[in-house]
Amino acid sequence: MRNKFFLSATLAMSCALSGLLWGQSAVSANPRRSGPAALPVAQPVNSTANKPHDDSFVIGNGDVLAINVWKEPDISRSVPVRSDGKISLPLAGEVEATGRTPLKVERDIAGKLASYISEPEVTVMVEQINSEKFNILGRVAKPGTYSLTNAATVLDAIALAGGFRDFAKQKSIYVLREMPDGTQARIAFNYKAVVHGKRPGQNIRLRPHDTVVVP
Repeated sequence: MRNKFFLSATLAMSCALSGLLWGQSAVSANPRRSGPAALPVAQPVNSTANKPHDDSFVIGNGDVLAINVWKEPDISRSVPVRSDGKISLPLAGEVEATGRTPLKVERDIAGKLASYISEPEVTVMVEQINSEKFNILGRVAKPGTYSLTNAATVLDAIALAGGFRDFAKQKSIYVLREMPDGTQARIAFNYKAVVHGKRPGQNIRLRPHDTVVVP
């Protein structure tokens, strides 16, 4: 009886050890169970990856430029374009802006900073457009020149000018627009038809230098 007991115990221990060894082998063979999931390695950020180099918009007096010099917070700032067409920055000094694109201004600033900063990375964005203007003349409460940022359409322009004065010919309004070939187009606008939803296409989006005439 005693021999049978020892034989049974030995067999049980052998089975247990075999199961333990098999389990350890299975864990080692399965990399997903070998430990915590591996975290993705952070990639270095390329500071120039998404720089919004703008080579189409032409800067004008009164526009506000957001200038960022990478790793130079004391130089980075928002600056308005002065009436003389220039902006001022620490180290860079006076920089011509009016009549130039943001990309050109970026290059000019970087060139001026190169004497003080190794390989300066400069981004120039137009933060606020004040140079693009339109005119509204005739029988409105406040005729004059307005910033285009405050009026997108002919209806916006009329509202900005304070609405009509007495005897305004609301059906005979028109927009004078300079065309690329130097000619001037006359675009009709019937206020009463537009506000009643009959001719919504006449409520065009205004462009720089457009003139709205209210006879």
